[in-house]
Amino acid sequence: MGEGRGSALVVVVAILCLLAITQPTFAAIHNVGNRGGWTFNVNSWTRGKSFRAGDILAFNYARNAHNVVAVNRRGYATCSAPRGAKVYQSGRDRIRLNKGQSFFICTLPGHCQSGMKIAINAA
Repeated sequence: MGEGRGSALVVVVAILCLLAITQPTFAAIHNVGNRGGWTFNVNSWTRGKSFRAGDILAFNYARNAHNVVAVNRRGYATCSAPRGAKVYQSGRDRIRLNKGQSFFICTLPGHCQSGMKIAINAA
């Protein structure tokens, strides 16, 4: 009976040690455009911000007034969505960032050209 307690104690101590040396990481939630939300001239919103893989972008906007489309670098530069691009249009879209560059635009006529686009590099 004493051996069982000793083994359980070793397991508990090992788990506690692992928890002590690992640092939990929590994804940050970034409200795109801050209080103004996803709207015109938001393309400079990313300046001075740091993003990590796993962080969540929260796109808040009036449904049917805008959309969010994940595009590639060319789509970002030309304000056009490639065939098969993922389109979000709930007005409360949440997108988890992958490591590397991500690009998002609004594809409603004239919106992207009015600065409704963001480019993000997540570490």
